[in-house]
Amino acid sequence: MTKTLLTASLAAALLGTGCAQDDAKLRTYDNNDLELAVGNAAKMNCTCRFVMLRDEAYCADWVRASPNVARFAVDEANKTVVGTAFVSWTAKARYVDDKHGCVLE
Repeated sequence: MTKTLLTASLAAALLGTGCAQDDAKLRTYDNNDLELAVGNAAKMNCTCRFVMLRDEAYCADWVRASPNVARFAVDEANKTVVGTAFVSWTAKARYVDDKHGCVLE
């Protein structure tokens, strides 16, 4: 009985955390994998530049995907990175602070 109750409680807790949603607006990727890839690459490039403090050449190699379709524009003054692929897909990541690192906008 105790084992069954423990298992049921654990299952309910896991279901509850899996369904939890904060008040933040959820980002959806409706188009395809390119939208997701460009967003990930922009965030990783931002992290490389402004959190890891690496140079542009290192970060370009670090985030290169295959095939290499993403291009980046880095704004050092505002600490942002805009990634694009095939003109249609863009994503912007910005450095927030040392605690939060870079986030997608």
